[in-house]
Amino acid sequence: MRWIACPTVAVCAVVLLSPPATAASPISLTSGFYVNPSSAPAVWVQNNPNDSRRAQIQGSISSQPIARWFGNDANIASTVASHTGAADGQDKLPVLVAYNIPNRDACGGHSGGGAGSAGAYRTWIASFAAGIGTKPAVVIVEPDALAAYGCLTQVQRDEMAGLLRYATEQLKAKAPNTYAYLDAGNAGWGTPSTMAYRLNEAGVANIRGFSVNVSNYYTTSQSITYANAVNGFLGTARPFVVDTSRNANGRNSDPNGWCNPAGAKLGVTARTGGGAEMLLWVKTPGVSDGPCGIAPGTPAGTFNPDLAVRLINGT
Repeated sequence: MRWIACPTVAVCAVVLLSPPATAASPISLTSGFYVNPSSAPAVWVQNNPNDSRRAQIQGSISSQPIARWFGNDANIASTVASHTGAADGQDKLPVLVAYNIPNRDACGGHSGGGAGSAGAYRTWIASFAAGIGTKPAVVIVEPDALAAYGCLTQVQRDEMAGLLRYATEQLKAKAPNTYAYLDAGNAGWGTPSTMAYRLNEAGVANIRGFSVNVSNYYTTSQSITYANAVNGFLGTARPFVVDTSRNANGRNSDPNGWCNPAGAKLGVTARTGGGAEMLLWVKTPGVSDGPCGIAPGTPAGTFNPDLAVRLINGT
């Protein structure tokens, strides 16, 4: 966080202890994106000093800004506060993913789970937002939740919409210097008009905008075209971000091409602009989508150095 000079100690105390009257851009409050020293690839690099793959993974992946995903955690407020505080101490902008909604990953199933009830989720997301507080941050809200409506009952859909709306309200109220983005699926999943309706229902007006291509492989150009189409149906266009972590070669034609496909390659690293508000590494490169594709023995959420190297080489 950048501090300002104050004429007196008393005035400083007021400035530092009082929350800002209006939300500030987390981009302007920081000097670049945060590199998490505890990301899965960074931990692997630390623990495998003699592995022949180490230099490649360190140079191309673990040294880059990557979002951190947060799930069920009884101490979520302190966990988030610690992470965002570490970034703030370096004047850097952290990217967080809130991923704990009930019926999570309803279609894919490999990352199922989430909070045990609607009430538990409300407590969790309120604590998540409080953990960020006034520190600058970017938050991707519940990847795939809106896109997966087709795999839910109507009762489950209604509950999810309400929980997402509550999440946007909590982030707006408790994390004023955060840019939050509701996830809007990807260019190959649903229609822009349908997604726009769901975004509005889920409270996108409460936050900065929406995210696309999270954990998927569509090119940046395809993703921008899709996002602009969604904006055409929203009523009020919103800023959007694109996950570029693995999209340099695009998505292949395999119906299961979302799950550890061969031939994927790292996309451009985190930056502002590029046709969207930000291009981000939301998915952690090298972390498995599930026991499928070229990593049939690697569970979802587990780092696989061979997957990482194949992403570096595009094989």
